[in-house]
Amino acid sequence: MRRSRAAVGSSVFLALAPGTVAGLVPWWLTGWQAGHGWLAVRLLGGAVLTGGAVVLVHAFTRFVREGLGTPAPVAPTEHLVVGGLYRHVRNPMYVAVTAAICGQALLLGRPILLAYGLLAGTVMWAFARWYEEPALLRTFGAEYETYRRAVPGWWPRLRPWRGESRA
Repeated sequence: MRRSRAAVGSSVFLALAPGTVAGLVPWWLTGWQAGHGWLAVRLLGGAVLTGGAVVLVHAFTRFVREGLGTPAPVAPTEHLVVGGLYRHVRNPMYVAVTAAICGQALLLGRPILLAYGLLAGTVMWAFARWYEEPALLRTFGAEYETYRRAVPGWWPRLRPWRGESRA
C-alpha cells in the first residue's frame, strides 16, 4: 500500500473508530455538560485527555510510516509496527482511547464516563486478545511472537524494546 493511501485510510478509521468511542459516545452520555469537581482534578483530566490524543495520533502515524497500512482490519499493515511508542507497549491506541475517556471523566466531573471507560477498555482488551493477537501471529509469525514476549500489552515498559523497527 502506498503511504498516501495508508494516510487517507488511517485518517478515515481514526475519525470513525476512536472518534466514535472517545468522542461521539462520551458526548452522547454527557452532552459535554460538566458536573462539579475540583480544579486540580479537572486540570489532571485535561492533561490525561491531551496525552491520550497525542499518543493516539502518534500511533496512527506509525501505522502509515512504518507499517504501510492502517489499523483497520480491512486494510492492515504490510509490516509489523514495533517502533516509536510500540517499543513500550503493544496496544498504545487502546491505552490512549481509554485514557482519553478517563481524562474526559475527570475534566467534566462525570463518573458515568469512568464506567464507560472501563467498559470500553474491557471490550478493546477482548478484541485485542481474541482477534488481533491470533491474526498478528498468523500474519507475522515468529516476528510477532518475539515482539509479544518482549513488550507488554497494556502497561508500558519504561525502557524501550530494542528489537527491529522499519522507521
